[in-house]
Amino acid sequence: MNEISVVIVTKSKDLPPMRCEKFFHSETLFRMIENTPGQRPCMAVAYDGDRIVGHLLVMLRRRGSLIPPYLFTQARAYGEGEYEQGCDKEEIFGHMLRHMLKKLRRDLCLYIEFSDLTTKMFGYGKFRENGFFPVHWMEIHNSLHSMAPAKRLTYRMRRNIVKAKRAGLETAVAETEKEYNDFFKIIKNYLTFKIRRYIPDRRLFHELKDNGCCKLFITKADGKIISGCLCVYSDGNCYLWYMAGKRKMHRKRVNALTVWAAMQDAYVNHYRHAYFMDVGLPFKRNRFREFILGFGGKPVGTYRWFRCSFKWINNLLSWFYRE
Repeated sequence: MNEISVVIVTKSKDLPPMRCEKFFHSETLFRMIENTPGQRPCMAVAYDGDRIVGHLLVMLRRRGSLIPPYLFTQARAYGEGEYEQGCDKEEIFGHMLRHMLKKLRRDLCLYIEFSDLTTKMFGYGKFRENGFFPVHWMEIHNSLHSMAPAKRLTYRMRRNIVKAKRAGLETAVAETEKEYNDFFKIIKNYLTFKIRRYIPDRRLFHELKDNGCCKLFITKADGKIISGCLCVYSDGNCYLWYMAGKRKMHRKRVNALTVWAAMQDAYVNHYRHAYFMDVGLPFKRNRFREFILGFGGKPVGTYRWFRCSFKWINNLLSWFYRE
């Protein structure tokens, strides 16, 4: 392997031809983020001579509020990127991470977050070298290829699904812009009071729909949407990205029926796994995690990596989350 060179691309017109199999690091998502207000894409492309050996997509999100007043930019990456076979992934990742940090510093990015890495220890040394600190996180993976999802349901989850159906609730795949807009309103109300909230512009959901990159499963009562679950598909797997239900409804039953429809669809279409992308911190008691585990998935302890641009804050958080 020759010396690795890295180019940072921020405009879709400058993207080189690449092999993209992972949705969260694809040219398709790059273009969608580029067209979404409040977000900007940033792609690191690694070269070994003239050959592309890896690329990593980071999303820059502009966040702000009037109460309390704040405005900052956050960077988010799902996974460690995509690489050519036979390459030293961690070495290439280290080069791309270093160049990406230089770019983000110039853009006055407040903090950076990496999640959904393929293995817990991937890039551990590279993250540490670049000032990141790990936070223990919980993920849940449901295997769809070894056993039918119905056989993995807990008694309580099965009961919630049956009661939801008896109540006359119906679940279907959203098809119209109005249905996507109604889901956006639900998720906006659901996330507004969450501590780690991020509400993307509704344009992102329409971009996902128009590009055929997702399925939005919606549950209705009396003709009105009361719950939704948005899934994207990548590399033979299903990723449950956003999920929300109306607060006034019996959310456990409603959301159970919605997620169950998404998992059945993934199973019928021969996806290998279903990944719940944000189950949260590994507290002893976590109602959302317990709800998701009702579908028979496997809890997996992992790391999320963070880095704050203010050195004293980063040092303080590194000490607080020390292992």
